[in-house]
Amino acid sequence: MSKFLVVGAGISGATVANILSNDDKNEITVIDRLDHIAGNCFDYRDDNNIMIHKYGSHIFHTSDKEVWTFLRQFTGFNTYMHRVVAVIEGNELPLPFNFNTIRMAFPQILAERIERKLLEKFQYGTKIPIRDFMEQDDEDLRFLAQYIYENVFLHYTEKQWGKSPDQIDGAVTARVPVYLSRDDRYFQNTYQGIPLEGYTSMIQRMLNCPNIKVQLNKEFKEVDLKGYDFIFYTGPIDELMDYRLGQLPYRSVHFELETYDREHYQSGAAVNYPNNYEFTRIHEYKYYLNDKSDKTVIAKEYSEDFVPGKNDRYYPVPGEENTELYNRYLALAQEKYPNMRFLGRLGDYRYYDMDKAVRRALDVVKEFC
Repeated sequence: MSKFLVVGAGISGATVANILSNDDKNEITVIDRLDHIAGNCFDYRDDNNIMIHKYGSHIFHTSDKEVWTFLRQFTGFNTYMHRVVAVIEGNELPLPFNFNTIRMAFPQILAERIERKLLEKFQYGTKIPIRDFMEQDDEDLRFLAQYIYENVFLHYTEKQWGKSPDQIDGAVTARVPVYLSRDDRYFQNTYQGIPLEGYTSMIQRMLNCPNIKVQLNKEFKEVDLKGYDFIFYTGPIDELMDYRLGQLPYRSVHFELETYDREHYQSGAAVNYPNNYEFTRIHEYKYYLNDKSDKTVIAKEYSEDFVPGKNDRYYPVPGEENTELYNRYLALAQEKYPNMRFLGRLGDYRYYDMDKAVRRALDVVKEFC
């Protein structure tokens, strides 16, 4: 018999625990400092019968069939396909920028010229980072890149990261694309959708095994580790090591919920505001599961620095210096806890989409199964 401790009851920890539970000789304890399972995926139905994503919108999307098949053991998914618009110059334009956006943003003669030049240089259906356009000799393509940079990326980045783009790792800029297509979906993955009964219900089923014990409101440092053969840790690694090398920087977000007596507040589930207001975007939750209610609930999303004890860690701040600090922490932690593996958004100090978090968990736990 092997005894495992899983630190964190989010999607990473729940995946590890469930796979380990397939061997009925294993005993698995899952702890979480929160008073609920599911981590940042946590959702709940409010008094209006609307499924609220407490920590911001979560849209599942993947092209990894193994991940998709694994999760469908615990939930059905609807066929929701996410679309995002940004308010630019007073108009709602689809993101990422594509041929439809170009036609909506620019006069017809300019839009047709830009579209023709894009198709002469690049293959239809590809995503081209705007920095590639900035390096072109053609003035129309440079104009397009500059327009997107100033109207979609610049001020949104300043709000989201609290820094100007030249202070942010270049990989962030590189991810701002033009999609040479008329596909307005935000994701093009093979499998997309929202769990029919929510993420919390899905993760509850993942943890509902006879040899899994869940303890909430439980700190890692309260646990006697002597009885465990191995530990999977999805928490913050700098906190684990008492911040001895300094704090790993994160950005946090907070959400202001508002309820309205109307069918819908906005045109879709997500509307970005790159250039107006202090919030970055507005979520409207009814769209995800097509909830029926006379009211609607929105969440305005505000970005801020992470401060221990004040808010939650959301996004690791990209950059070579931060990666180097994480690697130093990892070396220290592995020396102190040789029977521990690190994973998840906090344990790996890496932003994961949900499918990538599941994939990482599946890969990490394979050596034990």
